Amino acid sequence: MITKDEFLALYEKYMSGQCTDAEKQLLDTYRDEMLLAEEGWDDEDANETDVRARIWQRLNQNRKVVSISKHKIYKSWWLQIAAVLLVALSAGLLFIPAKKNQETGNVNLTANKHPKPIVPGSNKAYLTLANGSQIVLDDAKNGALANQSGVKVNKTSNGVVVYKFDRKAGEKGQKDIPEINTITTPRGGQYQVILADGTKVLLNAASSIRFPEFFNGTNREVELTGEAYFEVAKDKAHPFIVKANGTQVQVFGTHFNINAYNDNQEITTTLLEGSVKMSKGLAAVMLLPGQQGSVNQNGSSIKVQKADVEANMAWINGFFVFHDQSIVNIMKQVSRWYDVDVEYQDAQVQENEFGGTISKYKDIKELLDNIKLTGSIHYKIEGRRVIIMK
Repeated sequence: MITKDEFLALYEKYMSGQCTDAEKQLLDTYRDEMLLAEEGWDDEDANETDVRARIWQRLNQNRKVVSISKHKIYKSWWLQIAAVLLVALSAGLLFIPAKKNQETGNVNLTANKHPKPIVPGSNKAYLTLANGSQIVLDDAKNGALANQSGVKVNKTSNGVVVYKFDRKAGEKGQKDIPEINTITTPRGGQYQVILADGTKVLLNAASSIRFPEFFNGTNREVELTGEAYFEVAKDKAHPFIVKANGTQVQVFGTHFNINAYNDNQEITTTLLEGSVKMSKGLAAVMLLPGQQGSVNQNGSSIKVQKADVEANMAWINGFFVFHDQSIVNIMKQVSRWYDVDVEYQDAQVQENEFGGTISKYKDIKELLDNIKLTGSIHYKIEGRRVIIMK
């Protein structure tokens, strides 16, 4: 294998017109590939894999027709490697930026660092115990994931990650007062929790829930930030209460969704089954199945209306569903699920509204391309930042 200096020497020899006929024949053989590498990447929509395939297909075809005399086989082997490297580095200009040292004039080839792909979210979270220690909960193998400090974490055969505390009040060596623990999902994560009373909680991305190891008081209380869907275990003697950003939802056994992200203007509760009491300050309302209660973060008046159940529950079913949603609200969901930052080039583009349904496990570009089809916005991706423009 020749060194980089040897390769550059051959290339400079060719450019200065000092190559032998055999050397010129080899380098001329790959002239098309050099031109392709210089000119074939101006189109932003060109596919990198396709361009690479074309280069190497033509390279292989050209190598088959090169005729080299036997008495020059050793020298030609060296030159073929040089020619291959010439094509490879020429093609590599598509992916490898060449930086020139201003002091020495030498060319330094540095590998282009491709940004990590933007992938959809998955089951991941971390559990923070009362003593501050953490257990990472992710897409591990089926079965037991952790068993410490009375915490049992398991992944079921159907791919749902659940955990449960085993400690009970009055057990030997255990305190009667339960310790408070927290499960937090990052951006790009979701997680299903099974509390000590059997209540199921599915946390959406960028959310957290604080709860006791076991319930031993009159009420079963938890605290939520972000969004979660609850299937509360029935217990008429012990109401289940969710506190979220100054709002309280009280139930005995029901199915409902609470959206209480700090960057949303309103806190909403969508009821699917049973009944709930939603309150903030002195205001309180009862919700029936199919209804939604909403209250402004800075207000106390609770508005009750018919719920858009399909859109509000879409995240649980693996979809994004938008019914005349502003691009700002849409991109908030996209930002949390794909773990990206969003930037708007101007205020006017934020006024656009869109509707549609798409799987939240699709590539982020497919989701954005569907919005782009409306012709009202365009976008570009830089690293983990999505820029929305006219």
